Amino acid sequence: MSIKTKKLINAPENIIPEFIEGLIAAYPDMLCVEGSTGRAVVAQQGPRDGKVGIVIGGGSGHEPAFAGYVGQGLADAAAVGNVFASPSPEQILDAGRAADGGAGVVFLYGNYTGDVLNFTMAAEELEAEGTPVRQIAVADDVASAPFERRHERRGVAGDFFVFKCAGAAADLGEPLQRVEELARLANDRCRSMGVALGACSLPQTGTPNFEIGAADMEIGMGLHGEPGMRREPLAPADAVTDVLMEPILRELGLNDGDRVAVLVNGLGATTQLELFLVFRRVKQILDQRSIHIHANWVGEYATSLEMAGASVTLLKLDDALTRLLDHPCRTPALTVGAAAERPVDAQRSVRKTRAIKDVVVLDRATLATGGRITPPAFLAMMRAVSVAIRAQKDWLSQLDGVIGDGDHGVTMDIGWTAVGHVLDAQPRDAVIAQTCEQMAQAFLTAVGASSGPLYAGAFRSAAAAVNTRLNLDSAALAAWIAGMNNGILARGGAKPGDKTMIDAWAPAAEAAAIAAQAGGDERAVLQAACDAAKTGMDDTAGIESRRGRSAKLGLRSIGHIDPGAASAYLTLRAMHEALLGLE
Repeated sequence: MSIKTKKLINAPENIIPEFIEGLIAAYPDMLCVEGSTGRAVVAQQGPRDGKVGIVIGGGSGHEPAFAGYVGQGLADAAAVGNVFASPSPEQILDAGRAADGGAGVVFLYGNYTGDVLNFTMAAEELEAEGTPVRQIAVADDVASAPFERRHERRGVAGDFFVFKCAGAAADLGEPLQRVEELARLANDRCRSMGVALGACSLPQTGTPNFEIGAADMEIGMGLHGEPGMRREPLAPADAVTDVLMEPILRELGLNDGDRVAVLVNGLGATTQLELFLVFRRVKQILDQRSIHIHANWVGEYATSLEMAGASVTLLKLDDALTRLLDHPCRTPALTVGAAAERPVDAQRSVRKTRAIKDVVVLDRATLATGGRITPPAFLAMMRAVSVAIRAQKDWLSQLDGVIGDGDHGVTMDIGWTAVGHVLDAQPRDAVIAQTCEQMAQAFLTAVGASSGPLYAGAFRSAAAAVNTRLNLDSAALAAWIAGMNNGILARGGAKPGDKTMIDAWAPAAEAAAIAAQAGGDERAVLQAACDAAKTGMDDTAGIESRRGRSAKLGLRSIGHIDPGAASAYLTLRAMHEALLGLE
């Protein structure tokens, strides 16, 4: 029986809006909310005309990151995602528009697939509106990839230093290119390593993300509760700190007389007593090497809900970074020096809002009507998927907890629940392609994370594949399934064998096409797709992960089914069962 954790929350689905409401109420002189999504936390004394805008963001559960670093002299706005899930493009756009002072905007976020996908989509749209955008994915975790593949590393507590330096550069009036250069310099000179002693639990599930023995520790864990690079017996604080510091020192190449900034970060359930023991040992190691600590912070700065553990981050300083680190700022989570008063003549122009996109209307008279899957049947099939995903969300999250961050079932349920609301508002005879377009937007806006852009791309590609059809026959159904697969491929870049949802969608698309070409009806096409997706899902257990958060686990990912492939199979199975039920 799974152990249930206890949290002081109301309804889990309201936790983020209520968190933001409480944060703004606590710091009304520093923060406000702007934009229609309600997820863009903006500095009262931040954005101004002529200044480069600094936008940070990511999933919730890491408090005080990310909204806690919004304020004068640091970030102008933060896009707040669901727990352990990237904010959606719409939420990021609200933050980007709020931060835009006419000099360009810099997006800063951790190097995770969901964040990269969603921030990139938002950047594309903001640039289309005329705002120059630069992006930097923080990648400081030495445990997550070897040095020669450091562009694949995830961002952990190093966000703290990169955000601080970028915010100071913008506050000092540096132009966009220079702000980007300095932020990249901080990213290049920052290294982190962490240890987990216990798991965290998502508010929606109330169960630990992973299991760890009472006498064990995870070396190199991720900030979302992902398992680390290896599991070892728990050791004394000094020995653990030595393990964390060794790769950091090796990579930074620190010499006598060098200066560093140090962050000893608690992950949510680690006491100050323990954190200062770690810092004590960090200082001993640096003193032995005649390396000077210019500045240090010890406490909770980038947490993982209630995870027990800590991380150590070092930033190798030069004169430019030292100046930025020392520059005053005032935010809920960090105050450095005395922040200067906002210039009396500082102006903040009214920001542009998003233009309403034209809705493409299809001429129903030109659409092909042959086929068993009518618009009402399609709506019923999609509703069945929503119900199936909700019923299996705990299983999907359990699968994800073993090799990821444990939220796949939660995010898929959020997305399909949003889709369900769209379906409820659709006329029974709504054109299938247009329904898919609305499903795409609903999923993207509700979820963020990696699943948001991937399934939005899938629905849009599937819509394009059947936009000449009113009803779907077997060939059109196979084209729809292929469209789903192609949309995910185009946006995500994964390929079969990478241990992702593609390992279920790709064989399903191939099997559906073969069944349709052989003269099978719609039921036979879906049966073939289901069988192939089930086989593909099962086969992922024998694959080493090469994409996403689980790619950091290497061989440790073998033996576990990919949760994305599992949700793909559930989707096709629910569609098939619903179609059979309509007979």
